[in-house]
Amino acid sequence: VERRPINQLNSRQASYQAQLSAFGTIKNSLAAFQTALQGLKSGGSFQAFKTTPADTSILNATASASAVAGSYAIDITSLAQSQQLVAVGQASATTAIGGGAATTLSFDFGTISGGTFNATSGTYTGAAFASNGGGIKTVSISNTNNTLQGIRDAINAANIGVTATIINDGSATPYRIALSSNIAGASNSMSISVSGDAAIGSLLSNDPAGAQNMMQTITAQNANFKVNGVAISKASNTVADAIQGVTLNLGKVTAATTTLTVSKDNGAVSSAANAFVKAYNDLTNTLQNLSAYNASTKSGAVLQGDSTVRMMSTQLRDMLNATVPGGTYSTLSQVGITFQKDGTLALDSTKLDAAVTANMAGVANLFSSASGYVTKLDQWTTTALGSTGMISSRTDGLNSSIKDITNQVAALETRMTSIEQRYRTQFTALDAMLSRMNQTQNYLNQQLSSLQNNKL
Repeated sequence: VERRPINQLNSRQASYQAQLSAFGTIKNSLAAFQTALQGLKSGGSFQAFKTTPADTSILNATASASAVAGSYAIDITSLAQSQQLVAVGQASATTAIGGGAATTLSFDFGTISGGTFNATSGTYTGAAFASNGGGIKTVSISNTNNTLQGIRDAINAANIGVTATIINDGSATPYRIALSSNIAGASNSMSISVSGDAAIGSLLSNDPAGAQNMMQTITAQNANFKVNGVAISKASNTVADAIQGVTLNLGKVTAATTTLTVSKDNGAVSSAANAFVKAYNDLTNTLQNLSAYNASTKSGAVLQGDSTVRMMSTQLRDMLNATVPGGTYSTLSQVGITFQKDGTLALDSTKLDAAVTANMAGVANLFSSASGYVTKLDQWTTTALGSTGMISSRTDGLNSSIKDITNQVAALETRMTSIEQRYRTQFTALDAMLSRMNQTQNYLNQQLSSLQNNKL
């Protein structure tokens, strides 16, 4: 009985905790709704472009908001590739090469020009080499790593822009070290000089303009192509600056001119609108479910009758029922978004697509202008989710009430301890008094019995 006030306080605190959790759910749903708004804000999907290559095996492309709609004729004569060199074969990949003297491999990168290239020997005659100015990169070899495997690992560990591998060609001396420049383009050919052990030098030194001890199996070259007849040369097959706002990914050489079409991506607006409608409906259902009354069970949800929830629902609906001035479209229903009987939204994609096709700028004004729906809703959600917004104000009040109850319960628990001690003291005293009374009763019974016996 004495603990009944504590039980009542604990019940109230549990109710506040449940409300606090419910507002956390609302906050998450509101944040998801705000995220969905971003696709319909100024720019966003309204500035989205799509690319349509005539043949995706030849090229692919992506477009940014700065792209310009149009059709582009493209001819690809060569793809960018990295130079690859292969050394003469060795009988073993683990046998030491040379006498173990300290050796330095020096790599320079640049352009090979002039002269002739012998595809059979993989070497140049009469060519010139011009460094690209990127600096000399070095790799150290000693008696601890002067094997093919050791040299390979040393080059890869140096991270100088060259990848080394060992190839087994199946011959009597099958193990051949292969070097590949990590960066494509004609200006990234390799010139390799070796100082130190002569045996390593005879294996790896390679000057395109001089002595060449390695065989070039793949020539470094640029991607060469034309856009609308304009010749372009790039060191990479991914080209971001040939067409404004468009990144090209070249796939293969063309036998005939191919086309790339860049156009407005109306589907991006439809996807963003669908995300907006879904997020709004999720938020609406969350608000309704947390504040509903169940007639069959005659019980209400945790936030039934809550003024903050009621105000949020009203404000959301009022904003979406308002009109937007200054454009061809002024209401959501004109672009296919309408309210249902249960308070949720429905999207008529056909009507929206027709509006976007007919007047993209008008649809953009409806959502993302200064007085557009998304602009207003984004401002409202930012305020609602802010540190001084309606959700924070409500949860701050609940946390304060929970703290007050915690303090009251603590005080009552202290009082319970005192009451229990008083009751135990009283019980002990009563128990002692009853014991004495029983003793007195027994004594009197004995005396009465004695008197009765004497009388008889």
